[in-house]
Amino acid sequence: MNLNNLTPAKGSVLSDKRIGRGHGSGGGGTATRGHKGAKSRSGYSKKIGFEGGQMPLQRRVPKFGFKNINRVEYKAINLDAIQSLVERKNVTDITIEVLRENGLVSRNDLVKILGRGELKAKVTVSAHKFSSSAKAGIEAQGGSISEI
Repeated sequence: MNLNNLTPAKGSVLSDKRIGRGHGSGGGGTATRGHKGAKSRSGYSKKIGFEGGQMPLQRRVPKFGFKNINRVEYKAINLDAIQSLVERKNVTDITIEVLRENGLVSRNDLVKILGRGELKAKVTVSAHKFSSSAKAGIEAQGGSISEI
């Protein structure tokens, strides 16, 4: 036995039924499509989500809410994260690049410094925004801030 003389079992492979080849073939006339209706027509393809004329799900469910296209998203960094960064890496100048290198922010993130936690070191922080409590916390230790 070789690969070139293998054949399927007798009766397991049938030739396709040839439809739409005239009345004498037995598959002519409606060519198994039934009578009338969209599915009997040539070129028919149903739309995604079509439910046979019933009101589709995406139109039945209630719509609510609002998405502001002008919203500006900031990545929040708290003072305790800055303090742990100072302790681990011994940095005093916190910039966006330093935060990025340490995995705290992604490439295109805008950064806002928030005031959770306590800062024990004198640091210079530059970010896009600062909360009032973060400003107070940084300046209380003799540090400085600069908005980008």
